[in-house]
Amino acid sequence: MTSHNPEIDALVHLLGKLPGLGPRSARRAVLFLIKKRVAIMTPLASAINKVAENILVCDTCGNLDTVSPCAICTDPKRDQTTLCVVEDVADLWALDRAQGYNGLYHILGGVLSALDGVRPEDLSIDNLIMRAQNGTVKEVILATNATVDGQTTAHYITDKLQDKGVEITAIAHGVPVGGELDYLDDGTLTAALRARKPF
Repeated sequence: MTSHNPEIDALVHLLGKLPGLGPRSARRAVLFLIKKRVAIMTPLASAINKVAENILVCDTCGNLDTVSPCAICTDPKRDQTTLCVVEDVADLWALDRAQGYNGLYHILGGVLSALDGVRPEDLSIDNLIMRAQNGTVKEVILATNATVDGQTTAHYITDKLQDKGVEITAIAHGVPVGGELDYLDDGTLTAALRARKPF
């Protein structure tokens, strides 16, 4: 169903392409934005414009910022000896938001996938290897997702870094804090059992 207005229909169509938004949700969002034109729609349009014009991809780690190298890469308070490898910018944001890590990051730009035709040269693996052997980095933390492709990518990187003189670690996978065993999937429970440690 359309609004019979090409501008509104175009906005609904574009919003419907966002993750988690289908045509119905996009229509509701557009109606809400139109009703809140001054309070939300106009500032949102301005913010989107600024991001489109100013955001760059960091040449060092792959993060998004208005400068390259980004604020994380140039922060002197960060531990320059650790490098946390993640699949995407969203993963970097999640880890940094948790405030449990204060080192540097490296974004791969995805994971190896034979099914999707993603090869090592399609990812930022060569750049990672160069960063890891710069003489400053002592530990590379693999923080890829606990999927088949994520683990395949982690193993590939481990092989590439094996003789580079850096310690290679991986984040733990398993039972989340506050998680109840009955609600967890089999893969999570298996990973938790394999990663068990002395109590």
